[in-house]
Amino acid sequence: MEELKFPTGKCPDCTSPNSEELKNWIKTIEDFPNELKKVTKDLTLEQLHWKYRPEGWTLKQVIHHCADSHMNSYIRFKLALTEETPDIRPYYEDRWAELPDSLNNDISTSITLLSALHLKWVYLLNTLSAKQLKLSFIHPEHGQKFLLDENIGIYAWHCNHHLSHIKNAILFKGKYN
Repeated sequence: MEELKFPTGKCPDCTSPNSEELKNWIKTIEDFPNELKKVTKDLTLEQLHWKYRPEGWTLKQVIHHCADSHMNSYIRFKLALTEETPDIRPYYEDRWAELPDSLNNDISTSITLLSALHLKWVYLLNTLSAKQLKLSFIHPEHGQKFLLDENIGIYAWHCNHHLSHIKNAILFKGKYN
């Protein structure tokens, strides 16, 4: 069951990345919307309701979650760049996944949002200085400080993590519904 929940493994330690790791992580974030488009372009209505694991979200919920989560992350970056170690506001991902927009069968809005958002986000990430990459925010849910360079790695993992969920659900043909 653990391999279904974390198909790419749990989020690795992303602290103190070197420049090559940062470059690769930013590339993953840049490529995510197009990878998502490729893997979802032919999904049927039935497939959008497939789950990637028992008790997991449907494919449409995963896609809408990515839009919600990545918007929150982008805002956290902007907060950290403009405020001194701000406390960010967590949100209830599970509750958001049950809201009408996350249950919507039209995934094109979230994919379009991710495409535009990632263009802005990657542009911003590529302009950050070494000093800016060490700025941080406090995540009250975890009670810890997250550096921006570390958060780039976390979100590169997040992209691959959920892309793998979608690919697995397609591979298993709705086995977990």
